[in-house]
Amino acid sequence: MTGVDMGSMSTSAAAPVADTGAVIGADTGAVRTQVQTTVSPGRVPRQPLALLWFQRLVTGIVAGDVVAIVAALSIASLVRFGAPDWTAQSTAAYGVAAACVAGVWLVALWAAKSRAKRIIGEGLTEYQRVTNATLIAFGCVAIFCYVGQIDFARGYVAVAMPLGWALLLGNRLIWRKVLMELRRDGRALTGAMVVGAPVDVDRTVQELNGNIIAGYRPVAISLTASSTEVPREVWERLSHLPRVEFDDVVEATRGSRTRALMIAGDLPGGRDRIRSLGWELENSKAELILVSRLTDVAGPRIHLRPVSGLPMVHVQLPQYSGFTHSLKRVFDIVATSLGLIVLAPVFAVIALLVRVGDGGPALFRQTRVGVGGSTFTMLKFRSMVTDAERQRAQLEASNDGNGVLFKLKDDPRITRVGGVLRRFSLDELPQLWNVLRGDMSLVGPRPPLPSEVREYEGSETRRLLSKPGITGLWQVSGRSDLSWEESVRLDLYYVENWSFTGDLILILRTVVQLFKHDGAY
Repeated sequence: MTGVDMGSMSTSAAAPVADTGAVIGADTGAVRTQVQTTVSPGRVPRQPLALLWFQRLVTGIVAGDVVAIVAALSIASLVRFGAPDWTAQSTAAYGVAAACVAGVWLVALWAAKSRAKRIIGEGLTEYQRVTNATLIAFGCVAIFCYVGQIDFARGYVAVAMPLGWALLLGNRLIWRKVLMELRRDGRALTGAMVVGAPVDVDRTVQELNGNIIAGYRPVAISLTASSTEVPREVWERLSHLPRVEFDDVVEATRGSRTRALMIAGDLPGGRDRIRSLGWELENSKAELILVSRLTDVAGPRIHLRPVSGLPMVHVQLPQYSGFTHSLKRVFDIVATSLGLIVLAPVFAVIALLVRVGDGGPALFRQTRVGVGGSTFTMLKFRSMVTDAERQRAQLEASNDGNGVLFKLKDDPRITRVGGVLRRFSLDELPQLWNVLRGDMSLVGPRPPLPSEVREYEGSETRRLLSKPGITGLWQVSGRSDLSWEESVRLDLYYVENWSFTGDLILILRTVVQLFKHDGAY
Protein backbone atom coordinates (compact mmCIF):
# COMPACT_ATOMS: atom_id res chain seq x y z
CA MET A 1 0.00 0.00 0.00
CA THR A 2 1.26 3.46 -0.81
CA GLY A 3 2.28 5.64 2.01
CA VAL A 4 4.80 8.12 3.39
CA ASP A 5 8.18 7.03 4.70
CA MET A 6 8.13 8.24 8.27
CA GLY A 7 10.37 5.57 9.73
CA SER A 8 13.00 8.07 10.83
CA MET A 9 10.64 10.03 13.09
CA SER A 10 10.64 9.50 16.82
CA THR A 11 7.79 7.83 18.67
CA SER A 12 6.85 10.61 21.03
CA ALA A 13 3.57 10.37 22.90
CA ALA A 14 0.67 12.50 21.81
CA ALA A 15 -0.33 15.34 24.08
CA PRO A 16 -3.96 16.02 24.96
CA VAL A 17 -5.66 18.38 22.57
CA ALA A 18 -8.70 20.60 22.52
CA ASP A 19 -12.05 19.34 21.27
CA THR A 20 -11.32 20.55 17.75
CA GLY A 21 -8.30 18.29 17.67
CA ALA A 22 -6.48 20.33 15.04
CA VAL A 23 -4.75 23.56 14.17
CA ILE A 24 -4.97 24.49 10.51
CA GLY A 25 -1.57 24.92 8.89
CA ALA A 26 -1.04 28.12 6.97
CA ASP A 27 -1.45 28.13 3.19
CA THR A 28 -0.90 24.40 2.72
CA GLY A 29 -4.33 23.24 3.81
CA ALA A 30 -2.62 20.56 5.89
CA VAL A 31 -3.26 20.07 9.58
CA ARG A 32 -0.78 20.21 12.41
CA THR A 33 -2.47 18.02 14.95
CA GLN A 34 -2.43 15.21 17.45
CA VAL A 35 -5.03 12.46 17.34
CA GLN A 36 -6.91 11.35 20.41
CA THR A 37 -4.72 10.72 23.43
CA THR A 38 -3.32 7.23 23.75
CA VAL A 39 -4.98 4.62 25.93
CA SER A 40 -3.45 1.98 28.13
CA PRO A 41 -3.11 -1.53 26.67
CA GLY A 42 -5.93 -2.73 28.91
CA ARG A 43 -8.39 -0.30 27.30
CA VAL A 44 -8.28 -2.06 23.93
CA PRO A 45 -11.56 -4.01 23.43
CA ARG A 46 -11.14 -7.71 24.17
CA GLN A 47 -11.75 -10.04 21.24
CA PRO A 48 -13.49 -13.46 21.23
CA LEU A 49 -11.41 -16.15 22.93
CA ALA A 50 -11.50 -18.62 20.04
CA LEU A 51 -12.27 -18.47 16.35
CA LEU A 52 -15.31 -20.71 16.67
CA TRP A 53 -16.74 -19.33 13.43
CA PHE A 54 -13.74 -20.69 11.53
CA GLN A 55 -13.99 -24.14 13.09
CA ARG A 56 -17.69 -24.34 12.25
CA LEU A 57 -17.08 -23.06 8.74
CA VAL A 58 -14.40 -25.69 8.08
CA THR A 59 -16.70 -28.41 9.42
CA GLY A 60 -19.42 -27.29 7.02
CA ILE A 61 -17.00 -27.14 4.09
CA VAL A 62 -15.65 -30.63 4.80
CA ALA A 63 -19.18 -32.03 5.03
CA GLY A 64 -20.07 -30.30 1.75
CA ASP A 65 -16.94 -31.65 0.06
CA VAL A 66 -17.80 -35.19 1.14
CA VAL A 67 -21.37 -34.85 -0.15
CA ALA A 68 -20.13 -33.38 -3.45
CA ILE A 69 -17.62 -36.18 -4.04
CA VAL A 70 -20.03 -38.97 -3.07
CA ALA A 71 -22.74 -37.46 -5.28
CA ALA A 72 -20.36 -37.15 -8.25
CA LEU A 73 -19.11 -40.72 -7.94
CA SER A 74 -22.65 -42.08 -7.48
CA ILE A 75 -24.00 -40.21 -10.51
CA ALA A 76 -21.02 -41.31 -12.59
CA SER A 77 -21.73 -44.92 -11.62
CA LEU A 78 -25.39 -44.59 -12.62
CA VAL A 79 -24.50 -42.96 -15.95
CA ARG A 80 -21.82 -45.51 -16.80
CA PHE A 81 -23.24 -48.74 -15.36
CA GLY A 82 -26.92 -48.07 -14.69
CA ALA A 83 -28.74 -49.17 -11.55
CA PRO A 84 -26.40 -51.24 -9.32
CA ASP A 85 -26.83 -54.97 -8.97
CA TRP A 86 -25.87 -55.48 -5.34
CA THR A 87 -25.40 -59.22 -5.89
CA ALA A 88 -22.79 -58.77 -8.61
CA GLN A 89 -19.11 -58.99 -7.72
CA SER A 90 -18.28 -56.09 -10.05
CA THR A 91 -20.59 -53.80 -8.07
CA ALA A 92 -18.66 -54.49 -4.89
CA ALA A 93 -15.36 -53.99 -6.71
CA TYR A 94 -16.42 -50.60 -8.07
CA GLY A 95 -17.79 -49.67 -4.66
CA VAL A 96 -14.37 -50.25 -3.13
CA ALA A 97 -12.72 -48.38 -6.01
CA ALA A 98 -15.09 -45.44 -5.58
CA ALA A 99 -14.33 -45.32 -1.85
CA CYS A 100 -10.60 -45.24 -2.64
CA VAL A 101 -11.08 -42.45 -5.20
CA ALA A 102 -13.13 -40.46 -2.67
CA GLY A 103 -10.41 -40.92 -0.06
CA VAL A 104 -7.65 -39.81 -2.44
CA TRP A 105 -9.76 -36.82 -3.50
CA LEU A 106 -10.34 -35.69 0.08
CA VAL A 107 -6.66 -36.12 0.94
CA ALA A 108 -5.72 -34.07 -2.13
CA LEU A 109 -8.05 -31.27 -1.00
CA TRP A 110 -6.38 -31.34 2.41
CA ALA A 111 -2.85 -31.48 0.97
CA ALA A 112 -3.60 -28.54 -1.35
CA LYS A 113 -4.59 -26.53 1.75
CA SER A 114 -7.93 -25.72 0.16
CA ARG A 115 -9.41 -25.13 3.61
CA ALA A 116 -6.65 -22.95 5.03
CA LYS A 117 -7.91 -20.01 7.07
CA ARG A 118 -6.13 -17.48 4.87
CA ILE A 119 -7.79 -18.61 1.64
CA ILE A 120 -11.31 -19.66 2.67
CA GLY A 121 -13.67 -17.16 1.13
CA GLU A 122 -10.93 -15.57 -0.96
CA GLY A 123 -12.51 -16.68 -4.22
CA LEU A 124 -10.08 -17.34 -7.07
CA THR A 125 -7.19 -18.66 -4.96
CA GLU A 126 -9.50 -21.09 -3.16
CA TYR A 127 -11.07 -22.27 -6.41
CA GLN A 128 -7.64 -22.79 -7.97
CA ARG A 129 -6.61 -25.00 -5.06
CA VAL A 130 -9.78 -27.05 -5.43
CA THR A 131 -9.06 -27.39 -9.15
CA ASN A 132 -5.45 -28.40 -8.54
CA ALA A 133 -6.51 -30.94 -5.92
CA THR A 134 -8.99 -32.49 -8.36
CA LEU A 135 -6.35 -32.79 -11.07
CA ILE A 136 -3.84 -34.27 -8.62
CA ALA A 137 -6.38 -36.78 -7.27
CA PHE A 138 -7.28 -38.15 -10.69
CA GLY A 139 -3.65 -38.03 -11.76
CA CYS A 140 -2.80 -40.28 -8.83
CA VAL A 141 -5.68 -42.60 -9.71
CA ALA A 142 -4.50 -42.79 -13.33
CA ILE A 143 -0.91 -43.58 -12.30
CA PHE A 144 -2.07 -46.23 -9.83
CA CYS A 145 -4.28 -47.90 -12.45
CA TYR A 146 -1.47 -47.82 -15.02
CA VAL A 147 1.16 -49.26 -12.68
CA GLY A 148 -1.22 -51.85 -11.26
CA GLN A 149 -2.66 -52.65 -14.71
CA ILE A 150 -6.17 -52.02 -13.40
CA ASP A 151 -8.89 -51.57 -16.00
CA PHE A 152 -10.86 -48.55 -14.77
CA ALA A 153 -13.80 -47.42 -16.93
CA ARG A 154 -12.82 -44.19 -18.69
CA GLY A 155 -16.48 -43.22 -19.06
CA TYR A 156 -16.83 -43.33 -15.29
CA VAL A 157 -13.88 -40.98 -14.84
CA ALA A 158 -15.10 -38.70 -17.65
CA VAL A 159 -18.31 -38.08 -15.71
CA ALA A 160 -17.02 -38.17 -12.12
CA MET A 161 -14.12 -35.75 -12.51
CA PRO A 162 -15.82 -32.69 -14.10
CA LEU A 163 -19.04 -33.24 -12.15
CA GLY A 164 -17.18 -33.55 -8.86
CA TRP A 165 -15.10 -30.46 -9.66
CA ALA A 166 -18.25 -28.45 -10.41
CA LEU A 167 -19.99 -29.65 -7.24
CA LEU A 168 -16.93 -28.87 -5.12
CA LEU A 169 -16.78 -25.35 -6.54
CA GLY A 170 -20.49 -25.00 -5.90
CA ASN A 171 -19.95 -26.02 -2.29
CA ARG A 172 -17.21 -23.41 -1.89
CA LEU A 173 -19.38 -20.76 -3.53
CA ILE A 174 -22.20 -21.49 -1.08
CA TRP A 175 -19.94 -21.31 1.97
CA ARG A 176 -18.25 -18.18 0.63
CA LYS A 177 -21.70 -16.60 0.45
CA VAL A 178 -22.37 -17.67 4.04
CA LEU A 179 -19.05 -16.21 5.17
CA MET A 180 -19.70 -12.91 3.38
CA GLU A 181 -23.12 -12.61 5.04
CA LEU A 182 -21.55 -13.26 8.45
CA ARG A 183 -18.93 -10.59 7.83
CA ARG A 184 -21.52 -8.08 6.64
CA ASP A 185 -23.19 -8.58 10.02
CA GLY A 186 -19.87 -7.87 11.76
CA ARG A 187 -19.16 -11.51 12.61
CA ALA A 188 -16.44 -13.92 11.46
CA LEU A 189 -13.90 -11.09 11.50
CA THR A 190 -10.41 -11.20 13.01
CA GLY A 191 -9.52 -8.24 15.21
CA ALA A 192 -6.38 -6.40 14.09
CA MET A 193 -4.00 -3.89 15.65
CA VAL A 194 -2.60 -1.64 12.89
CA VAL A 195 0.83 -0.10 13.47
CA GLY A 196 2.71 2.40 11.33
CA ALA A 197 2.90 5.97 10.09
CA PRO A 198 -0.45 7.82 10.11
CA VAL A 199 -0.94 7.86 6.34
CA ASP A 200 -0.06 4.16 6.03
CA VAL A 201 -2.29 3.22 8.96
CA ASP A 202 -5.15 5.27 7.51
CA ARG A 203 -4.83 3.55 4.13
CA THR A 204 -4.77 0.11 5.73
CA VAL A 205 -7.75 0.80 8.00
CA GLN A 206 -9.83 2.10 5.10
CA GLU A 207 -8.95 -0.89 2.92
CA LEU A 208 -9.88 -3.35 5.67
CA ASN A 209 -13.14 -1.57 6.49
CA GLY A 210 -14.08 -1.37 2.82
CA ASN A 211 -13.19 -4.95 1.92
CA ILE A 212 -14.95 -7.53 4.05
CA ILE A 213 -13.37 -10.33 2.02
CA ALA A 214 -10.11 -9.60 3.84
CA GLY A 215 -11.78 -10.78 7.05
CA TYR A 216 -10.04 -8.34 9.41
CA ARG A 217 -11.57 -5.64 11.62
CA PRO A 218 -9.28 -2.86 12.92
CA VAL A 219 -9.77 -2.62 16.69
CA ALA A 220 -6.88 -0.32 17.62
CA ILE A 221 -4.01 1.62 16.08
CA SER A 222 -0.51 2.63 17.05
CA LEU A 223 1.23 5.48 15.28
CA THR A 224 5.01 5.57 14.94
CA ALA A 225 5.11 9.37 14.80
CA SER A 226 3.29 12.23 16.48
CA SER A 227 2.78 13.65 12.97
CA THR A 228 3.26 17.32 12.30
CA GLU A 229 1.70 17.80 8.88
CA VAL A 230 -1.17 15.40 8.28
CA PRO A 231 -4.47 16.17 6.48
CA ARG A 232 -7.40 16.74 8.82
CA GLU A 233 -9.44 13.97 7.14
CA VAL A 234 -6.83 11.36 8.15
CA TRP A 235 -7.32 12.13 11.81
CA GLU A 236 -11.07 12.24 11.44
CA ARG A 237 -11.10 8.76 9.90
CA LEU A 238 -8.88 7.32 12.64
CA SER A 239 -10.43 9.10 15.63
CA HIS A 240 -12.90 6.28 16.41
CA LEU A 241 -10.13 3.75 17.09
CA PRO A 242 -8.26 3.47 20.41
CA ARG A 243 -4.66 4.58 20.01
CA VAL A 244 -1.92 2.63 21.79
CA GLU A 245 1.66 3.75 22.35
CA PHE A 246 4.07 2.02 19.97
CA ASP A 247 6.02 0.45 22.84
CA ASP A 248 2.80 -1.09 24.20
CA VAL A 249 1.49 -2.80 21.05
CA VAL A 250 2.53 -6.31 22.06
CA GLU A 251 1.03 -5.97 25.54
CA ALA A 252 -2.17 -4.56 24.03
CA THR A 253 -2.34 -7.35 21.46
CA ARG A 254 -1.91 -10.04 24.09
CA GLY A 255 -4.25 -8.44 26.62
CA SER A 256 -7.07 -7.89 24.15
CA ARG A 257 -6.64 -11.32 22.51
CA THR A 258 -6.29 -9.51 19.18
CA ARG A 259 -5.42 -12.11 16.54
CA ALA A 260 -3.44 -9.92 14.13
CA LEU A 261 -0.73 -7.30 14.46
CA MET A 262 -0.42 -5.49 11.13
CA ILE A 263 2.67 -3.48 10.25
CA ALA A 264 1.76 -0.78 7.73
CA GLY A 265 4.82 0.83 6.19
CA ASP A 266 8.13 1.43 7.94
CA LEU A 267 8.82 1.12 11.66
CA PRO A 268 11.48 2.77 13.82
CA GLY A 269 14.20 0.17 14.16
CA GLY A 270 13.46 -1.34 10.76
CA ARG A 271 13.52 -5.09 10.23
CA ASP A 272 15.22 -5.75 13.57
CA ARG A 273 12.22 -4.25 15.36
CA ILE A 274 9.82 -6.29 13.22
CA ARG A 275 11.72 -9.46 14.07
CA SER A 276 11.63 -8.65 17.77
CA LEU A 277 7.87 -8.08 17.55
CA GLY A 278 7.59 -11.60 16.16
CA TRP A 279 9.55 -12.96 19.09
CA GLU A 280 7.42 -11.08 21.60
CA LEU A 281 4.23 -12.41 20.02
CA GLU A 282 5.29 -16.05 20.34
CA ASN A 283 2.62 -18.22 22.00
CA SER A 284 0.07 -15.41 21.73
CA LYS A 285 -1.85 -17.00 18.81
CA ALA A 286 -1.61 -13.66 17.01
CA GLU A 287 -0.50 -13.27 13.41
CA LEU A 288 2.23 -10.83 12.45
CA ILE A 289 1.28 -9.33 9.09
CA LEU A 290 3.38 -6.99 6.95
CA VAL A 291 1.15 -4.84 4.75
CA SER A 292 2.76 -4.36 1.34
CA ARG A 293 2.49 -1.07 -0.51
CA LEU A 294 1.87 -3.09 -3.66
CA THR A 295 -1.84 -3.00 -4.51
CA ASP A 296 -4.24 -4.63 -7.00
CA VAL A 297 -1.93 -7.59 -7.74
CA ALA A 298 -3.51 -11.05 -7.67
CA GLY A 299 -2.02 -13.64 -5.34
CA PRO A 300 -0.80 -16.02 -8.08
CA ARG A 301 1.45 -13.24 -9.45
CA ILE A 302 3.22 -12.81 -6.11
CA HIS A 303 5.93 -15.24 -5.01
CA LEU A 304 7.97 -15.04 -1.82
CA ARG A 305 11.52 -16.39 -1.97
CA PRO A 306 13.84 -16.13 1.03
CA VAL A 307 17.48 -15.57 0.05
CA SER A 308 20.01 -15.79 2.89
CA GLY A 309 17.38 -14.69 5.36
CA LEU A 310 16.21 -11.84 3.13
CA PRO A 311 12.59 -12.30 2.00
CA MET A 312 12.33 -11.33 -1.66
CA VAL A 313 8.89 -10.73 -3.15
CA HIS A 314 8.76 -11.56 -6.84
CA VAL A 315 5.94 -9.94 -8.79
CA GLN A 316 5.19 -11.59 -12.12
CA LEU A 317 4.67 -8.94 -14.76
CA PRO A 318 1.37 -8.94 -16.69
CA GLN A 319 1.35 -11.04 -19.87
CA TYR A 320 -0.79 -10.14 -22.88
CA SER A 321 0.13 -12.95 -25.25
CA GLY A 322 1.33 -16.54 -25.20
CA PHE A 323 -0.12 -20.00 -24.74
CA THR A 324 -2.74 -19.11 -22.13
CA HIS A 325 -4.13 -16.32 -24.29
CA SER A 326 -4.27 -18.73 -27.24
CA LEU A 327 -6.18 -21.13 -24.98
CA LYS A 328 -8.55 -18.30 -24.11
CA ARG A 329 -9.22 -17.71 -27.82
CA VAL A 330 -9.85 -21.41 -28.46
CA PHE A 331 -12.29 -21.51 -25.55
CA ASP A 332 -14.07 -18.41 -26.92
CA ILE A 333 -14.49 -20.00 -30.35
CA VAL A 334 -15.75 -23.34 -29.05
CA ALA A 335 -18.09 -21.85 -26.44
CA THR A 336 -19.59 -19.19 -28.72
CA SER A 337 -20.06 -21.65 -31.59
CA LEU A 338 -22.02 -23.96 -29.32
CA GLY A 339 -23.87 -21.01 -27.84
CA LEU A 340 -24.95 -19.65 -31.21
CA ILE A 341 -26.25 -23.07 -32.25
CA VAL A 342 -28.09 -23.84 -29.01
CA LEU A 343 -29.52 -20.34 -28.62
CA ALA A 344 -30.64 -19.93 -32.25
CA PRO A 345 -34.35 -20.37 -31.33
CA VAL A 346 -33.97 -17.80 -28.53
CA PHE A 347 -32.40 -15.35 -31.00
CA ALA A 348 -35.35 -15.79 -33.36
CA VAL A 349 -37.97 -15.23 -30.65
CA ILE A 350 -36.25 -12.12 -29.26
CA ALA A 351 -35.77 -10.64 -32.73
CA LEU A 352 -39.45 -11.17 -33.49
CA LEU A 353 -40.55 -9.57 -30.20
CA VAL A 354 -38.34 -6.51 -30.75
CA ARG A 355 -39.63 -5.96 -34.29
CA VAL A 356 -43.27 -6.48 -33.33
CA GLY A 357 -42.86 -4.08 -30.39
CA ASP A 358 -42.43 -0.91 -32.46
CA GLY A 359 -41.64 -2.03 -35.99
CA GLY A 360 -37.99 -1.02 -35.79
CA PRO A 361 -34.91 -3.16 -36.48
CA ALA A 362 -34.14 -6.05 -34.14
CA LEU A 363 -30.42 -5.31 -33.87
CA PHE A 364 -28.65 -2.21 -32.62
CA ARG A 365 -25.18 -1.52 -34.00
CA GLN A 366 -22.73 0.69 -32.19
CA THR A 367 -19.05 1.50 -32.62
CA ARG A 368 -16.93 0.39 -29.69
CA VAL A 369 -13.19 0.38 -29.04
CA GLY A 370 -11.37 -2.93 -28.82
CA VAL A 371 -7.88 -4.16 -28.06
CA GLY A 372 -5.13 -1.73 -28.98
CA GLY A 373 -7.59 1.08 -29.66
CA SER A 374 -9.05 -0.50 -32.81
CA THR A 375 -12.76 0.05 -33.40
CA PHE A 376 -15.43 -2.52 -34.25
CA THR A 377 -19.19 -2.67 -34.61
CA MET A 378 -20.78 -4.21 -31.54
CA LEU A 379 -24.16 -5.92 -31.90
CA LYS A 380 -27.00 -5.89 -29.39
CA PHE A 381 -30.70 -6.55 -29.49
CA ARG A 382 -32.31 -3.12 -29.64
CA SER A 383 -33.75 -2.23 -26.24
CA MET A 384 -34.48 1.47 -26.87
CA VAL A 385 -36.64 3.48 -29.22
CA THR A 386 -35.23 3.98 -32.71
CA ASP A 387 -34.32 7.67 -32.12
CA ALA A 388 -32.62 7.05 -28.76
CA GLU A 389 -29.40 8.81 -29.76
CA ARG A 390 -31.29 11.96 -30.79
CA GLN A 391 -33.05 12.06 -27.42
CA ARG A 392 -29.83 11.64 -25.46
CA ALA A 393 -28.93 15.35 -25.61
CA GLN A 394 -32.17 16.18 -23.82
CA LEU A 395 -31.41 13.69 -21.04
CA GLU A 396 -27.77 14.57 -20.33
CA ALA A 397 -28.74 16.64 -17.29
CA SER A 398 -30.29 13.56 -15.64
CA ASN A 399 -27.18 11.40 -16.08
CA ASP A 400 -26.87 8.75 -13.33
CA GLY A 401 -23.51 7.59 -14.64
CA ASN A 402 -20.15 8.49 -13.14
CA GLY A 403 -17.13 10.00 -14.81
CA VAL A 404 -17.52 9.74 -18.58
CA LEU A 405 -20.36 7.17 -18.46
CA PHE A 406 -23.92 8.07 -19.42
CA LYS A 407 -26.53 6.02 -17.55
CA LEU A 408 -30.13 6.57 -16.46
CA LYS A 409 -31.83 4.26 -13.96
CA ASP A 410 -35.26 5.09 -15.39
CA ASP A 411 -34.34 5.81 -18.99
CA PRO A 412 -37.55 6.78 -20.83
CA ARG A 413 -36.04 5.60 -24.12
CA ILE A 414 -36.14 1.92 -23.08
CA THR A 415 -39.01 -0.01 -24.66
CA ARG A 416 -41.20 -2.46 -22.75
CA VAL A 417 -39.52 -5.44 -24.44
CA GLY A 418 -36.14 -3.77 -23.98
CA GLY A 419 -36.67 -3.49 -20.24
CA VAL A 420 -37.11 -7.25 -19.96
CA LEU A 421 -34.09 -7.89 -22.18
CA ARG A 422 -31.89 -5.61 -20.09
CA ARG A 423 -33.12 -7.09 -16.83
CA PHE A 424 -31.74 -10.49 -17.82
CA SER A 425 -28.93 -9.13 -20.07
CA LEU A 426 -30.53 -10.87 -23.06
CA ASP A 427 -29.88 -7.78 -25.18
CA GLU A 428 -26.18 -8.70 -25.14
CA LEU A 429 -26.59 -12.15 -26.71
CA PRO A 430 -25.69 -10.96 -30.27
CA GLN A 431 -22.24 -10.12 -28.92
CA LEU A 432 -21.51 -13.83 -29.20
CA TRP A 433 -21.03 -13.07 -32.90
CA ASN A 434 -18.49 -10.37 -31.98
CA VAL A 435 -16.65 -12.95 -29.88
CA LEU A 436 -16.62 -15.46 -32.74
CA ARG A 437 -15.26 -12.77 -35.08
CA GLY A 438 -12.47 -11.98 -32.63
CA ASP A 439 -13.59 -8.44 -31.79
CA MET A 440 -14.44 -9.41 -28.22
CA SER A 441 -13.94 -12.19 -25.69
CA LEU A 442 -16.45 -13.91 -23.44
CA VAL A 443 -14.72 -12.33 -20.44
CA GLY A 444 -12.87 -9.04 -20.41
CA PRO A 445 -13.07 -5.32 -19.64
CA ARG A 446 -16.23 -3.40 -20.49
CA PRO A 447 -16.25 -2.40 -24.21
CA PRO A 448 -15.92 1.42 -24.20
CA LEU A 449 -17.33 3.98 -26.59
CA PRO A 450 -14.89 6.12 -28.64
CA SER A 451 -16.12 9.17 -26.72
CA GLU A 452 -15.15 7.47 -23.44
CA VAL A 453 -11.70 6.54 -24.72
CA ARG A 454 -11.03 10.16 -25.69
CA GLU A 455 -11.54 11.04 -22.02
CA TYR A 456 -9.07 8.42 -20.76
CA GLU A 457 -6.18 9.68 -18.67
CA GLY A 458 -2.99 7.96 -17.57
CA SER A 459 -3.39 4.30 -16.66
CA GLU A 460 -7.00 4.19 -17.89
CA THR A 461 -5.68 3.47 -21.40
CA ARG A 462 -4.36 0.11 -20.13
CA ARG A 463 -7.92 -1.20 -20.34
CA LEU A 464 -7.29 -1.44 -24.09
CA LEU A 465 -4.52 -4.02 -23.62
CA SER A 466 -7.13 -6.79 -23.48
CA LYS A 467 -10.12 -7.63 -25.65
CA PRO A 468 -13.37 -6.30 -24.21
CA GLY A 469 -15.75 -8.94 -22.90
CA ILE A 470 -19.45 -9.72 -22.76
CA THR A 471 -18.96 -10.13 -19.03
CA GLY A 472 -16.21 -9.32 -16.57
CA LEU A 473 -15.46 -8.15 -13.06
CA TRP A 474 -17.57 -5.04 -13.67
CA GLN A 475 -20.55 -7.22 -14.65
CA VAL A 476 -20.53 -9.25 -11.43
CA SER A 477 -19.62 -6.36 -9.12
CA GLY A 478 -22.52 -3.98 -9.62
CA ARG A 479 -22.59 -3.16 -13.34
CA SER A 480 -24.21 0.26 -13.82
CA ASP A 481 -24.23 0.92 -10.05
CA LEU A 482 -20.43 1.19 -10.04
CA SER A 483 -18.65 4.53 -10.01
CA TRP A 484 -16.37 5.39 -12.91
CA GLU A 485 -13.28 4.99 -10.70
CA GLU A 486 -14.39 1.56 -9.47
CA SER A 487 -15.17 0.41 -13.02
CA VAL A 488 -11.69 1.44 -14.13
CA ARG A 489 -10.05 -0.24 -11.14
CA LEU A 490 -11.86 -3.53 -11.76
CA ASP A 491 -11.03 -3.50 -15.46
CA LEU A 492 -7.36 -2.76 -14.82
CA TYR A 493 -7.25 -5.51 -12.20
CA TYR A 494 -8.67 -7.97 -14.72
CA VAL A 495 -6.29 -6.91 -17.51
CA GLU A 496 -3.21 -7.38 -15.35
CA ASN A 497 -4.30 -10.47 -13.39
CA TRP A 498 -6.17 -12.50 -16.01
CA SER A 499 -6.20 -16.28 -15.71
CA PHE A 500 -8.15 -19.04 -17.47
CA THR A 501 -9.51 -20.35 -14.18
CA GLY A 502 -10.55 -16.83 -13.27
CA ASP A 503 -12.53 -16.56 -16.52
CA LEU A 504 -14.42 -19.76 -15.75
CA ILE A 505 -15.29 -18.48 -12.29
CA LEU A 506 -16.47 -15.14 -13.69
CA ILE A 507 -18.73 -16.93 -16.15
CA LEU A 508 -20.29 -18.92 -13.29
CA ARG A 509 -20.71 -15.75 -11.24
CA THR A 510 -22.32 -14.03 -14.21
CA VAL A 511 -24.97 -16.74 -14.44
CA VAL A 512 -25.79 -16.18 -10.76
CA GLN A 513 -25.75 -12.40 -11.19
CA LEU A 514 -28.30 -12.54 -14.02
CA PHE A 515 -30.97 -13.59 -11.53
CA LYS A 516 -30.17 -10.75 -9.12
CA HIS A 517 -30.61 -7.90 -11.62
CA ASP A 518 -28.28 -5.65 -9.58
CA GLY A 519 -27.24 -2.62 -11.63
CA ALA A 520 -29.15 -3.85 -14.69
CA TYR A 521 -30.41 -0.70 -16.37
